[in-house]
Amino acid sequence: MTIGNLAPKKERKSRKNKSIVDEKAPLLPKRQDDDGAEFDEFNGASFTGAVFNLSTTIVGAGIMALPATMKVLGLGLGIVMIIFMAFLTEASIELILRFSRAGKSSSYGGLMGDAFGKYGKIMLQICVMINNIGVLIVYMIIIGDVLSGTSSSGVHHAGVLEGWFGDQWWNGRAVVLSVTTVCIFVPLACFKRIDSLKFTSALSVALAVVFLVITVGIAIIKLISGGIMMPRLIPDVTDLTSLLNLFTVVPVLVTAYICHYNVHSIDNELEDSTQIKGVVRTSLALCSSVYIMTSFFGFLLFGDATLDDVLANYDTNLGIPYSSLLNDAVRVSYAAHLMLVFPIVFYPLRLNLDGLLFPSSRPLVLDNLRFALVSIGLIAVIFLGANFIPSIWDAFQFTGATAAVCLGFIFPAAITLKDRHNMATKKDKILAVFMIVLAVFSNLVAIYSDAYALIKRNTSPRE
Repeated sequence: MTIGNLAPKKERKSRKNKSIVDEKAPLLPKRQDDDGAEFDEFNGASFTGAVFNLSTTIVGAGIMALPATMKVLGLGLGIVMIIFMAFLTEASIELILRFSRAGKSSSYGGLMGDAFGKYGKIMLQICVMINNIGVLIVYMIIIGDVLSGTSSSGVHHAGVLEGWFGDQWWNGRAVVLSVTTVCIFVPLACFKRIDSLKFTSALSVALAVVFLVITVGIAIIKLISGGIMMPRLIPDVTDLTSLLNLFTVVPVLVTAYICHYNVHSIDNELEDSTQIKGVVRTSLALCSSVYIMTSFFGFLLFGDATLDDVLANYDTNLGIPYSSLLNDAVRVSYAAHLMLVFPIVFYPLRLNLDGLLFPSSRPLVLDNLRFALVSIGLIAVIFLGANFIPSIWDAFQFTGATAAVCLGFIFPAAITLKDRHNMATKKDKILAVFMIVLAVFSNLVAIYSDAYALIKRNTSPRE
């Protein structure tokens, strides 16, 4: 990770004044190697590039699960929760940046180490690994489902390539994912600076907008033709089980906004570090708008038939002209979007694994052999997981309820309550307690509800 110390603003306003660029200091704050001169030509990342990179970190697989949250919460409460979670995310990021500057920590791991010592940093690194490996396996599975088809639900859903060319050996899941990995994931994973991904991130955001525009267009056409019923605005709560079911959407909402592990990377590469607050707010505003529109029009289009993965709803006749073409456009644009999100999520995963395994080694960016071995090893694990795990949606929900909620809310709140530099206000501490209580309570209920539903689903055929 390319970094510079998160010093006070007047010391770090311009990146051009820095003579040392150390890609490993977030995990090794005591080691500041002086052989980073090879990056002297890099004068800092732009505001726009930083916004695209952070927005790409945020908008991933979570976007397609959000319409299903509307089915649980209703449109009214669902949209309110998306906006509320955006504000809560912004508050948690502001806390970690403020405490990072106070402790001169240049990474999330360094901040946890400053507050809780070596074990605090290790906890952070483990959570990033659990969260990001789970997310990337989900991405690869979705790409395989979209391009090659899936039969995990017991019913075969043809992939785009199968629909175009028929059932061929070369459009099978293993072959498609192998080609995608070698031709797209590996080259993009070779970049050593996160700013190098700004153009692919911009394209990724554009593809997410294409997905959104097509969904909005289809919904409006069906609305005008009278083919859509007005969806529920509030949740349908009839008993305790349906009430507890409301909390199952919390992991999805939390996962949809998790970007904390990349905030320091993006901040460290900014030419003007005072822009990071604007970068965060702009990215959250952009992503929230995409989330709200996707949720609204996705649920409006499919109503109570909305599936957990709204992409699966685009496997049927939409009842409008060129339905098959639009279905393919939606699925291909989304698969391409995930391909370009992959390296942004992979970047901090590689960095944290390296810091966990080689805490005393020289910066990863300066050791090409170790950089290659760590990258190849992680990609191989993700590839195997995507090919041999039939369905990880339940595991993904548990990941969102554990590692993601720790990264997004529990760790920032714990750092604030620890208040090692005696700078937390009363308002900060109240907010921290609120985040911990909300995160722990809602996610315990979500885990219980998900586990109960999973057990009931697995035992029902035997009854």
